[in-house]
Amino acid sequence: MGYAELSLATLDRVDEARRPRIDPRLLRPRIVHVGLGAFHRAHQALYTEEAAARSGEPWGIAAVAPRSAATVEAMRAQDCLYTVTDRAPGALRPRVAGAIVEALLMRGDGARLRDLLRSEEVPVVTLTVTEKAYHRRADVVGRLAGGLAGRYRHGGAPISVVSCDNMAGNGRALATVVRDFVAASPWPDRERLLDWMAASVAFPDTVVDRIVPATTPGDQWEVSAALGLRDAVPVLGEPYRQWVLEDRFAATRPPWELGGAVFVADVTPYQLRKLRLLNGVHSAMAYLGSAAGCRTVAEVLETGWGERFVRAYGAEVAATLPGPAPEAAVYVDRLVERFRNPELRHLLRQIGSDGSAKIPERWFHPLRALRSAPMLELSLAAWVNATGPDGLRFGMTDPQAQALAGCHRGAAGPGEVVARLLRLTGAPDLAERADLTAAVAAHLPALRAGRVDV
Repeated sequence: MGYAELSLATLDRVDEARRPRIDPRLLRPRIVHVGLGAFHRAHQALYTEEAAARSGEPWGIAAVAPRSAATVEAMRAQDCLYTVTDRAPGALRPRVAGAIVEALLMRGDGARLRDLLRSEEVPVVTLTVTEKAYHRRADVVGRLAGGLAGRYRHGGAPISVVSCDNMAGNGRALATVVRDFVAASPWPDRERLLDWMAASVAFPDTVVDRIVPATTPGDQWEVSAALGLRDAVPVLGEPYRQWVLEDRFAATRPPWELGGAVFVADVTPYQLRKLRLLNGVHSAMAYLGSAAGCRTVAEVLETGWGERFVRAYGAEVAATLPGPAPEAAVYVDRLVERFRNPELRHLLRQIGSDGSAKIPERWFHPLRALRSAPMLELSLAAWVNATGPDGLRFGMTDPQAQALAGCHRGAAGPGEVVARLLRLTGAPDLAERADLTAAVAAHLPALRAGRVDV
């Protein structure tokens, strides 16, 4: 690729309208973000850049990669600049984002991370992690707990820790695992540390929404060609984005509302709607579409059953949501429009991976709440179909892949397989419902034949 590399030195070659909203050299690392992935760079980083530009305050981000040294090296080589592109029909128009001012590796740059977490200049930590990271022994939780302990022992300035993921009650869940980690630690001051955390550390709940598929080498080439500079770490996402935050912070924060974020007293209605409708139907489409030979979300919408399924699923699950049904119906209309975008290229195998961690949050409560749930039963059958005695199908991955395969071996029949999988994923009550396991098992022959009956 014969282009000069994107960096501060080459930024003046970019059209002014496509440069960062604020000069990155004016920013300071006032936010520590854990999770240097595509979603953060296409979502929270943009809200932060807009907040800094509109307020004139130097809200820069020190972004920490838990594992990916390659991403850190690529970001550093570009002075932490990268492009964000809205995937929509028409020519690509990438723009350069500049809110990230440091790229760190969690283990390799541990001393710098400790210094940042202790600093009064850093009143906010944000995290983009996945459902499987909410475990007391997870490396991220341990590092965060250790960082908060260091902050307490070096002045104890208040701080807010903001989860940016799809888990219901994400702030409260993170607070619980961090406090559990501290309580189980050998630290002699752990009780005083817990008291300080109760008074000086806030864990607000949030809802994040933007579809950001994994970037491909082809995307990288297209973006670099459109920009005229080589970008090794571009991100591409749908034009839509939303961020809803519980208005409960322990210290000063960026004025993210200037970038379009919404602050509310209770995020629960927004959270449940997004989790059960968008995330829930996304998972269902991944497994159903894969069974039918589709590769992307847009391809599912091109089938004869795709839109019909999304609308039927939405109508079914909307009954479990707080708030008026017409609002849910409008939300589903918007989902159909978003899913139909052919430029997004959101791979079903990406969405369907880690299903054992995702679907309990997305499907199990509605299954318990509804007397009749044919769309959820079909969805569950499609997930069962994506597992097998020899491993996961359709190129998907899962942290419990071996245990999932074990549920198939030696089972008396498909109903028993369904029950075993439900028990493995934390739903023994659903596993005991013979009507549910039988209904799910009844869909399997058609799905194995590549047919989706809605």
